[in-house]
Parts: sequence; C-alpha cells; structure tokens
Amino acid sequence: MLRQHLDRLELTTTGEGFHDLTAQLGASLAATGLRLGVLHLAVLHTSCSLTINENADPRVLQDLTACLRALVPQEGVRPISGEGPLRAWDHDDEGPDDMPAHVRTALTATNLSLSFEGGRLLLGTWQAVYLWEHRNRPHRRQLSAHWIGS
Repeated sequence: MLRQHLDRLELTTTGEGFHDLTAQLGASLAATGLRLGVLHLAVLHTSCSLTINENADPRVLQDLTACLRALVPQEGVRPISGEGPLRAWDHDDEGPDDMPAHVRTALTATNLSLSFEGGRLLLGTWQAVYLWEHRNRPHRRQLSAHWIGS
C-alpha cells in the first residue's frame, strides 16, 4: 500500500557554496517509516538550487563554483562571443549578487526526484545531495520533501 509524507526541511546557509543535505534527508526518510519509493525534493527559493554531485573531493565543488561564476558573472553580462560592452544587471533590489543568483538558479535545478530502497536513498558511492547557495550572505532556506512509497 502506497503512503505519502510531506516534510518541510530548513537550513541556514553560510553564503555562497554547497550544503550537504544527505544526512538530513536520511533522517527525514527514517522518520517516515517508508522503505521503498521516491522522494520529490524541491527548494522553495529563486536564488539557490539543488544538485547531486561528488562528495569525496572538495575540488569538484570548487570547480563547479568557478564554472558557474564564469558563466554568470556578478558584475553583469557580455555577449556570448565575449566581445562587446558589459551590460550591468537591471535587477539588483537585494544587492549586486541578486540577479546573478536568479540566473544561476535558472541554469541549474530547483527540484530533484530520488529513489529509495531499504529505507535509504539510492545514491552512488561518491554522491551527495546538495543545496547550492548562489547568494553571498547567509540565508534561511526551506525545502519540501515529498516522500511516496511503502
């Protein structure tokens, strides 16, 4: 018989970077009593995202950050060719990192679907689930964890 459980998770980020959610999700799953099913995970904000990535070598996360900073610079955007004038971001209501954070979120993911079996998330040996904060200062972030299974 299928059952559902909806959980709200919260965390405070320390600013730009990756925050490992794997243990918090494991605890949430254990509290549901479900053993087999799927998790639909959503971050409820427009300036951070979710990713499944390397959990063993921190250089992977550093390189991902450098790549996204290069693709979406804080000071504005240039034509794809790299030639031409810099166009500053119009939207900066919450500071100079506001619009770049929105673009970075649009290029990544705000939802993930993950299977679980035996009461554990099915992740590869070197995988972890991360919230990727795109803002420079700390923020309180909420996530929706919708567990469906038996």
